[in-house]
Amino acid sequence: MDRLERFHEARRRLSGVIRVTPLDHSVTFSRMTGADVYLKLENLQKTGSFKIRGAWNKISRLSAEEKAKGVVAASAGNHAQGVALAATEAGISCTIVMPAVAPLAKVEATRGYGARVVLKGSNYDEAYEEALRITKETDAAFVHPFDDEEIIAGQGTISLEIMEQLPEVDVLVVPIGGGGLASGIAMAAKEIKPSVRVFGVQAAGAPSMVRSLAGKKPTALDSVNTIADGIAVKKPGGLTFDYCRKYLDGVVTVDDDQIAHAMLLLLERAKLVAEGAGAASLAALVSGKIPCPGKKVVAIISGGNVDVNLMSRIIEHGLSKAGRYMQIVTRVPDRPGSLLKLLNIIASEGANVVSVEHDRLRQDLVLGQAEVEIRVETYGPEHMRRIEARLAEAGYDAIHGSDVR
Repeated sequence: MDRLERFHEARRRLSGVIRVTPLDHSVTFSRMTGADVYLKLENLQKTGSFKIRGAWNKISRLSAEEKAKGVVAASAGNHAQGVALAATEAGISCTIVMPAVAPLAKVEATRGYGARVVLKGSNYDEAYEEALRITKETDAAFVHPFDDEEIIAGQGTISLEIMEQLPEVDVLVVPIGGGGLASGIAMAAKEIKPSVRVFGVQAAGAPSMVRSLAGKKPTALDSVNTIADGIAVKKPGGLTFDYCRKYLDGVVTVDDDQIAHAMLLLLERAKLVAEGAGAASLAALVSGKIPCPGKKVVAIISGGNVDVNLMSRIIEHGLSKAGRYMQIVTRVPDRPGSLLKLLNIIASEGANVVSVEHDRLRQDLVLGQAEVEIRVETYGPEHMRRIEARLAEAGYDAIHGSDVR
């Protein structure tokens, strides 16, 4: 079959099943990067990520005999939900193996879509081995998260939508874990418009495709460590490695601070919730890893299934890094009115006090002194420096405009 026709066929199968997700132009991110930036919002897709595309395409291609035996998959979250919904809609049984440490919200969401969930292992690779064992035991069909032609074709339908929504696109930026999404998007895009450039983005703590491309063969990492669990894959697939090597114009990495910053920017500036993997493409643009001045650039926001506890920590950490939280530690006389005097200075500068701790019992304190730790919300680094200067003028020392502990 003609390569492009494979993607069009997948799109016909997905018609009426998935959402054609918005392509949102961002004035803010365009101004920040010097490019004309658009966001392809797969975080608004059914199940909260692009994974339903490949999962549905794969399951719809199974024979009646295969469907009767059900399907098995392994996933840390997004693929699990995509397969679960696709299997339920097709009326077939589904078993998903997830790591025992998978976020409860993702486990419950997968069960909610109709799957039987098995928790096994401490990471994706251990869950994957258990899924293969169950597949062999039950003779069910295994739905691989990325290294499968039908999965790749389903993910590539995103490019068909982008090319209709923005025919003049110059650059696509896509996150890479195992490589299924990047393979599908790059291959379909290049078949339609050979001049378009496609860049992959990996987490610095899980650079399996970067390492593999450098070594010219699929290469496994010893370990992965990143907040972007959706792209925390130790080894790319054989198919996806070949396609990425052929169709991608480059792959860059972003660290967790850059990913967290992009997640916070999406939340605050675009009112969008994105998981770490989903924000990786924007992180690469905002950090300057993929400079595209004056070009029309589409960043794939691949998913929005982020654990709320992680999101809370990312927001706090991100605000601190941006100079929006300030921690002040100083000593004051241990007598009435001393704390009020300090707080009045902070209030006069328009900072909002979040918490105050007052300690007169520390052994290193001089009798008649108390240590005060105050956390305040600020407007940025300049505001922090102004507060520090005012406090120094008033005679307070040991002032720390630092991270929130």
